[in-house]
Amino acid sequence: MVDKSDIAGLIKLYFPQLTKKQYEQYTVLSEMIKFWNSRINLISRKDIHNIGLHHILHSLAVAKIIRFSSSSYILDAGTGGGFPGLQLAIMFPDVNLKLTDSTGKKIKVVKSLIKEVGLMNTKAFQVRIEEERGKFDFVVCRAVTKIPEIVRLIKKNISAAQKNTLANGLLYLKGGDTGMETEQFSGKAKVFDISNFFKQEFFATKKVIYIPL
Repeated sequence: MVDKSDIAGLIKLYFPQLTKKQYEQYTVLSEMIKFWNSRINLISRKDIHNIGLHHILHSLAVAKIIRFSSSSYILDAGTGGGFPGLQLAIMFPDVNLKLTDSTGKKIKVVKSLIKEVGLMNTKAFQVRIEEERGKFDFVVCRAVTKIPEIVRLIKKNISAAQKNTLANGLLYLKGGDTGMETEQFSGKAKVFDISNFFKQEFFATKKVIYIPL
């Protein structure tokens, strides 16, 4: 069993194909989030010791669903402290990511994290989801609001041009019972149990919901 504090080792367990630079970037990201979290609340301070498992690896469940094609354009709507956008930016260095949040203080930290980790494919902006007008192949989110509401807000942002193995749409990280929230998307939504990808108990109720739009 990999020590949960060994971020690079934890990620290498499930993504052994990455480069030395990428593992190092995940380690730097973890340390800098801890640094900033002591100054501004990005994640629960009680949970900071589980950052690798509960936040970084959790965000990377999206990478078990899809390998984004080179030059794909991804929006992380409501990124907070950079989840899952920063993790995906390291995983997919040839993909363009835009991270947005309505809270200026968090975006200021995310901009600093982008610089500190050395991410050349990522930009961050203080923007409300309702006000974002860009077009993207996928929108990724981590438990921002209820699924029907996020779909309503981001439908306008999905590009018609297709370049990935999955049709363009929403990739949403969420825990617990999602049946009620996905009911209106029956026959369209696909629910992936993260426990099929990551063996730790934490992921027993965690899911990635994919909805083509």
